Amino acid sequence: MAVSLPSTLGALRQAIAAGKIPHRPVRSELRQNLIARMRSGGPLFPGIIGYDDTVVPQVVNAILSRHHFILLGLRGQAKTRLLRALTTLLDEFIAVVPGSEIHDDPLAPLSAYGKARVAEAGDDLPVAWRHRDERYVEKLATPDVTIADMVGDIDPIKAARSGHELGDELTMHYGLLPRANRGIFAVNELPDLAGRIQVGLFNILQEGDVQIKGYPVRLPLDLLMVFTANPEDYTARGKIITPLKDRIGSEIRTHYPQSRAAAMDITEQEAWQAREQAIPLQVPPYVREVVEEIAFQARGNSKIDKRSGVSQRLPISVLENVISNAERRAIAHGETLVVPRVADVYAAIPAITGKFELEYEGELKGADAVARDLIRSAVMNVATGYFRDADARGAVRWFDGGGSLQLSDSTGARDLVDRTREIDGLHEAAMQANGDAKPGQAELASAIDFALEALCAQKKISRSDDWKYSAGEGAGSRRQQQGRERARHEAFDDDEQLNMPGKKKYYN
Repeated sequence: MAVSLPSTLGALRQAIAAGKIPHRPVRSELRQNLIARMRSGGPLFPGIIGYDDTVVPQVVNAILSRHHFILLGLRGQAKTRLLRALTTLLDEFIAVVPGSEIHDDPLAPLSAYGKARVAEAGDDLPVAWRHRDERYVEKLATPDVTIADMVGDIDPIKAARSGHELGDELTMHYGLLPRANRGIFAVNELPDLAGRIQVGLFNILQEGDVQIKGYPVRLPLDLLMVFTANPEDYTARGKIITPLKDRIGSEIRTHYPQSRAAAMDITEQEAWQAREQAIPLQVPPYVREVVEEIAFQARGNSKIDKRSGVSQRLPISVLENVISNAERRAIAHGETLVVPRVADVYAAIPAITGKFELEYEGELKGADAVARDLIRSAVMNVATGYFRDADARGAVRWFDGGGSLQLSDSTGARDLVDRTREIDGLHEAAMQANGDAKPGQAELASAIDFALEALCAQKKISRSDDWKYSAGEGAGSRRQQQGRERARHEAFDDDEQLNMPGKKKYYN
């Protein structure tokens, strides 16, 4: 803050009167700071990716309308992250009555304690300052949450020590909601909260009063209430009661990334890649795309339960495991560069299977088998953008002719490159995956692995569970077709050489 912070209530009054320090309710504070940020042209919610044209405008409208709001969406859609980003719209510091459990405004104290302190000291009252990060209170809703946790309860021990009656407000132990006064109160997974607790929320929110153990306590709190919920949980684990829904100003739907590029940006931001290691890391773009495409394939797969969703945490965890497997291989072979391969994605299956719920058909097949199918589909989709002009017929003929190749995710880069030199056209196709860049040995090995997996995904060659590449399932029929084509060409050449126009040409 540009101005020095007043240390007494009298100095605070003078600073507010001079316009040096703002003084306003929380929702007005958020609204005015948001307007200022919009005019400055900076990012509204740093770190939130993929919502610029969908969710963010709706959140902006809710704040401008001074609404309490709820974010509805499946797991892993950055709902909590978005709510926590709201603190950046709060003033850096606000003045509070020192020692107040509910952070009373010195100019308008709410609690009996705050009123007594101001009445006793007047303008000489020392002023404490509360940072914006301390003004965000978050509670994960669970069925065992009580009204005492959320609102408060009478504390008999406090009453006995102070000599006050139990009905006196000074004997009250405040819950999370009053302690969030003059800030933001967030409730995650709102449907999990028991109905009677939800009643306590909307009552203190709208009417500003609540009964604690039969004693009426007036608490007109100043706060913004925000919630998250999974819409599919309403029937499975509870529901949001109608009176509370009626008091929530805006209902905003979140979603998963709508493009692979946006999803890659999120994973790049969230995944742990800057590791404390001496070996440099280089992740090829096609590996990043395959990792991201797995989540897109899973969200559309009939064997996976769409109601529970497939979290964006899936590609984040997978990329971290992919890098770790490549790191392990590089250390084992003494390589100077860590370059992940598509084979490392298969090694990261443990990071995939725990991120989705299976339908009955998927349960029959098994989570590992479903994960392998997702990887193959992802490889096939991504490969079309890298090998569009590649001629893989030579490599396919090599395998159809009886060639085989034994590799694994632990094969060193030099060994992989050397053992694939004799496969016609494979290295040339791999070079295309690197674009204009001239690949080193580790990068070339990764691209070769990608090319082989692309051929497997397209079923032009096959690979066993022990990573042995061989002819595809249709190799026999392809060899028969090639034989028929050679026979036709030979018949055509003989006919031309003999110059016999009356001779019939037979084609299959």
